Amino acid sequence: MALHPKYRRYFFQALSFAVIWLVFGLVYVVLERGLLGDSPIYPSTGNIYDFKTSLIYTAIGSFITGFLQGWLEVVWLKNLFNKNPFWSKILFKGLFYIVLIIIFLTTLTLIINSVRFNAGILDPEVLNSLKVFMSKFSFWSVVIYIAVIVDVALFFAEVKDFLGRGIYYNYSFGTYHKPKKERRIFMFLDMKSSTTIAEKLGHHRYFELIKACFADMTDPLLETEGKIYQYVGDEIVVSWSEKEGLSNNNCLACYRKIEEALDYRSSYYQSEFGFIPEFKAGIHIGTVTAGEIGTLKKEIVFTGDVLNTAARIQAL
Repeated sequence: MALHPKYRRYFFQALSFAVIWLVFGLVYVVLERGLLGDSPIYPSTGNIYDFKTSLIYTAIGSFITGFLQGWLEVVWLKNLFNKNPFWSKILFKGLFYIVLIIIFLTTLTLIINSVRFNAGILDPEVLNSLKVFMSKFSFWSVVIYIAVIVDVALFFAEVKDFLGRGIYYNYSFGTYHKPKKERRIFMFLDMKSSTTIAEKLGHHRYFELIKACFADMTDPLLETEGKIYQYVGDEIVVSWSEKEGLSNNNCLACYRKIEEALDYRSSYYQSEFGFIPEFKAGIHIGTVTAGEIGTLKKEIVFTGDVLNTAARIQAL
């Protein structure tokens, strides 16, 4: 059974955290090896040092903890702090993850020392080695190092969200560094009677309305593989590759699901804004040229008659 698009996205987002943790974990093990050389012990604690054991357990522990952080981030914390400014997101999430870091280091140290001493995790010798480690600066230096990993992962996630799904990947691997032609589907969505509504609500309240509508479109877009190409005022442009858009009639199902999502939240819109928003749409398929454009600010841009036609259909 295929994984739901929403949870498939969650999985790959969490996986990106796991990869970042794994890379930093391996860097730490290599640096540790370079500093300790052939020493059989950690000078600061006197605990036994073995490069192979450290490599295996740090790699596995880093990957699992990174995935755990990623899953907590995309499923829970991201929504919890969604309305907070960027700096407070990093600060409060960072404090939460510091607790996770200490739990991670404590658990990893217990497991590694249990293997080294060939004893149980709660063996006095193993617990004493943990106590000695946590009383040294070496422990807190590792906490600081992992705190940097957490902030890097959070910053990376925020940048990915800002750029949009798939855009970071396309930039990183140069998918559109050179212009290329491809078949795509575009849907232009615009709120009905938007000018009248904006005049009635005022600019600030109207902005809050648009923000709420676009947020409620998230699940329908995820469920139908739709990618946001542009926000143009109160208009949103959604795009699919030909294969994704035609599969299960995703490009048409998307509009119906958006209608259902807004209808489901009708009581909220009625009480908050005094009416239930409706959107009109125009959809078209055709060949476009795609490529990176801009010097001061880069974007991946699609050009072709298909966009103009879709916009005119929506206007009608």
